[in-house]
Amino acid sequence: MTNLRGLSTLVFWADDVPAAVAWYTDLLGHENYFARRGPDGQVAYAEFRTGDFQAELGIVDRRWAPAGAATAPGGAVMYWHVDDLEATVDRLIRMGAEEFEPITPRGDTGFVTASVVDPFGNVLGVMHNPHYVEIAASAGKG
Repeated sequence: MTNLRGLSTLVFWADDVPAAVAWYTDLLGHENYFARRGPDGQVAYAEFRTGDFQAELGIVDRRWAPAGAATAPGGAVMYWHVDDLEATVDRLIRMGAEEFEPITPRGDTGFVTASVVDPFGNVLGVMHNPHYVEIAASAGKG
């Protein structure tokens, strides 16, 4: 039996890793805790730990993407919970992201999603998720 126990690491690709690291440092409000250089001496991977449960967000040089990896926004969207969805989307747009999916209520129970494309071509999903709030509170994170 396979149990998916929780998000471990989300990886975003970037042609310009230093620019992507700077952008996400500004967004998250803290620096990456880890970086690895490639054979050319340039940063090829940087990793942030962020959020209530210290999920990992990795920025990887697109040269290291698997063969056949998409180069255009699309595919699966991973949503990060945020407390103020509208303010977060507004900030992301001001930072240079482009709307991918507008703010969209998902039923009438408080689940609301949106997504943007960051300046490096990755889809960044954000949402207000009442279930996340409940779980975080029960873990003393709320």
